[in-house]
Amino acid sequence: MSPKKSKTQGGSINERIGHIYSALSKSHKITADYVVANSFRAATMSIDELADAVGISNATANRFARALGFDGYPQFRAELVSSFETMLAPIEGLKSDINLASSAQEVIHRSISDDIANLEIARREFRPALYERAVKMILVAERIYIIGYGASAYLGGIMCHALTNYCDSVQTNMGTGGPAQVSRTLYKFTERDLVIAISFPRYSSDIVTLMGQAQKRRIPMIALTDRPTSPVASLADVNLYVQTKPQFNSEGIVLCLIEAICAAVAHQSEASVDIAAETTELMLPWLHHGKK
Repeated sequence: MSPKKSKTQGGSINERIGHIYSALSKSHKITADYVVANSFRAATMSIDELADAVGISNATANRFARALGFDGYPQFRAELVSSFETMLAPIEGLKSDINLASSAQEVIHRSISDDIANLEIARREFRPALYERAVKMILVAERIYIIGYGASAYLGGIMCHALTNYCDSVQTNMGTGGPAQVSRTLYKFTERDLVIAISFPRYSSDIVTLMGQAQKRRIPMIALTDRPTSPVASLADVNLYVQTKPQFNSEGIVLCLIEAICAAVAHQSEASVDIAAETTELMLPWLHHGKK
């Protein structure tokens, strides 16, 4: 006899399994054990892939999903996917591209079109007061620490390079000894300093932890992220949003935002022309002047 659905309505997959585990058949228990131990991997699997991994038939996989209170395997997998939405987005997007059987030309064109569309959204939703506040925070800060992990660490490095000429002290976590070292550095920061966090899916838990510590110390924070539901949005004083691709993060779009902010800082900085001239003069020995 199948377990009563009333016991499995609602709750996470693990909670549903826990409610009815003792009443499951042997093959369903094996499937449940696999899903609990490999929930992320199971979320990426089609019904054929799960059946092969567990050693059951597709029909048994469907019956397992119905035993948990779902209409079938698609609804069961959708619930699993929802638990890992931001982490699975690149995988799901790649699967969609592969299923479209697109040529390289079509993928490149679609990627560029996605970037343009997201930049148009950023321009349409531009909020001048927020950007004015962010630029002022950068200019008045005694020290600035830019945090980013993964590709965002490289973006943070570019931002650090661009701001160095116009700010007294700019650091980034790129090349440091990890989050613990960043935490020790931020421990010295005060309300006169600034933290800039760059965080896009897949969000780094290290950034959330470090921002939480900075918030307790009342260090002002700016977040460059993708949406109000981002885990860093509730921690920052100012959030600057830009949409990224569903398939994978578009560093180009984030870089456009960084370049725009740094351009505004350079424009608003005192003696920006003098700084640019002095910097160029210092770099002359390393610049190629062409044929003499």
